[in-house]
Amino acid sequence: MGLLLAMSEKGSMKYLKLLFFVCFVTLVYATNARAQTPIVIKFSHVVAADTPKGKGAIRFKELAEKATKGRVRVDIYPNSELYRDKEELEALQLGAVQMLAPSLAKFGPLGVKEFEVFDLPYIFPSKYVLNKVTQGPIGKDLLKKLEPKGITGLAFWDNGFKVMSANKRLHHPADFKGLKMRIQSSKVLDAQMRALGAIPQPLGFSEVYQALQTGFADGTENPPSNFKTQKMDEVQSNLTISNHGYLGYAVIVNKKFWDGLPADIRTELAAAMQDATTYANEIAERENERDLAAIKKNGKTTIYQLTAREQLEWRQALLPVQQEMAGRIGKDLIAAINKQGTLDEK
Repeated sequence: MGLLLAMSEKGSMKYLKLLFFVCFVTLVYATNARAQTPIVIKFSHVVAADTPKGKGAIRFKELAEKATKGRVRVDIYPNSELYRDKEELEALQLGAVQMLAPSLAKFGPLGVKEFEVFDLPYIFPSKYVLNKVTQGPIGKDLLKKLEPKGITGLAFWDNGFKVMSANKRLHHPADFKGLKMRIQSSKVLDAQMRALGAIPQPLGFSEVYQALQTGFADGTENPPSNFKTQKMDEVQSNLTISNHGYLGYAVIVNKKFWDGLPADIRTELAAAMQDATTYANEIAERENERDLAAIKKNGKTTIYQLTAREQLEWRQALLPVQQEMAGRIGKDLIAAINKQGTLDEK
């Protein structure tokens, strides 16, 4: 009887050891599996992959995944594959996507009206002044204003100065009278078009081509890279190099997601974003010049360069928009940016 009991106890010990070993292996495997599962960042945007913004997103993906050694995976969704203009900010705030690069005009309707300063016509006399604003204290203060909305601003990306297009020539402000001009949803851009005598048509970016094709809109404003990649030369006969306004983006991330990342991962991603920003901003001007040349070569759209006298006409027609919008945007902010331009002239 004692012998049987001893054998039974030995068997129980072996069973317990085996059970412990199996549990240990399972725990180690599960831990390793969790460690190997990458953090996924869904990066959504509304333009083509071969635009400056699209290429900047791709560069960030490459740098981020390399820096984190696979601990982070960046999935890019260009051309409104996931969300359109009007949907993407809400999707970010809800956590459906983690990263966006919306145009700066999108933050006014969100309640951060100071960002509409970027929409003011002729507010930036040069790219140098623009860079002093976006890369200096003014830019940092603007990004901080997004935090109460559940958004962390990481960087400003450039896409250059805008041109005007329509199916008629646009040489003088009077040429805009009665034209239905597509704009982003922005009070400033609305005022800009009305100052020219046009009828503003707010539309999402993915809707612009069809609106121009069907005549729902007569014209629009874009940097040349957007005009080219969206094939607008197929539906617009005239383009005027006006450089009247600026189009830029803010790369943003869901604040809760960003703050919840491991500190080392966040540091590596911030460094990757800084390098991607340098790249995106360097190629923007070059690619806009290249795409403008391609539009001219295609011959479908007549390109017109404003004379000095015509440029002055446009400025005189549009500069009052700054005063009109001062109460909405902040007269001190507008004055601070204009001061940067004055210092640049000196």
